[in-house]
Amino acid sequence: MYANQKILLIAPACNEGAKISRVVQRTPWNIVDRFLVVDDGSTDDTARVARDAGAQVLTLPATRGVGNAIRLGYRHGRDEGFDIAVVIAGNGKDDPREISRLLDPLCKQNADFAMGSRFLERDATFGHMPMYRRLATRLHPWLISNFCGKRITESTNGFRAIRLPVLDDERIRLEAAWLDRYELEVYLLMRVLQLGYRHVEVPVSKIYPSAEQGQSKMRPGTDWWRMLRPVFLVGLRMRS
Repeated sequence: MYANQKILLIAPACNEGAKISRVVQRTPWNIVDRFLVVDDGSTDDTARVARDAGAQVLTLPATRGVGNAIRLGYRHGRDEGFDIAVVIAGNGKDDPREISRLLDPLCKQNADFAMGSRFLERDATFGHMPMYRRLATRLHPWLISNFCGKRITESTNGFRAIRLPVLDDERIRLEAAWLDRYELEVYLLMRVLQLGYRHVEVPVSKIYPSAEQGQSKMRPGTDWWRMLRPVFLVGLRMRS
């Protein structure tokens, strides 16, 4: 329990056997009631390593995508009576010690959705973050800000927290099949903004490892298009 709220931490993970253990071990268990790793069809030992480290694991028989994994995590949280769900990267790019930064606005300031932003602190560093991603992660929130009428600094960071009752709103259609991959996170952010839920940003860090350590599985062309698609579909009210 944190501030009398039942907290679920969700980590979508695909072939993160070398990294997921450290994520689980660094989790502040005095804040998090359950750590759910959604194993998205891994072919390595992700599920075993996560379970041995202390997480509960939901294993999928085949890879469906990060959006589907997060959706299943949210569904688990609602079914199990959790109040708030926090999503964290399963590859160690987010710092579990910063979870309270996301929770405080929801638990103490009556916010509905908290987004971690890499751009709120002037001395933010991004390690080995590729240049194309630095540019894209600034353009993306600018587009959403213009479509949704609220200035935001961050839109592609998966480190976020939401009050689960928000997902009971029938105007938020997370079950749509087109949200299985990188679209879901962008879609949810835009619907929260469009529907007037209380959204805040908090400063968080993001660690980009060297190429030798293994960087993101995101493909620059296909997957960045998946993150852009909901900006225009939802922004132009072609999807809701």
